[in-house]
Amino acid sequence: MFALTGNAPLTEGVYYILLSLFSPLHGYGIMQKVEELSAGRVRLAAGTLYGAINTMLEKGWIRALPGDEGGRKKEYMITPSGKGIAEGELARLKELVINGEIIIRGRGN
Repeated sequence: MFALTGNAPLTEGVYYILLSLFSPLHGYGIMQKVEELSAGRVRLAAGTLYGAINTMLEKGWIRALPGDEGGRKKEYMITPSGKGIAEGELARLKELVINGEIIIRGRGN
């Protein structure tokens, strides 16, 4: 059995944002990386992205990197806490796939 230690499942967008931030990126770079990782299926609008970024900053899942003074592009990076959340979501998704294969493909009989 799987447990997320009290965390709700992530939305696909939030999961992909966390994955994209294993390397530092600015907002537009995150949007591009999410689209690339999802093969174009997930496209984040700026408002959605920055709302998610603010929430993840508040939760401590990501952090803003110190930038050049006067520089407009703020870069973000995943934190150890955010990595734990992404790992928990990966485990949850794996469980979904395994259970689906057991039922749909009859791989448990």
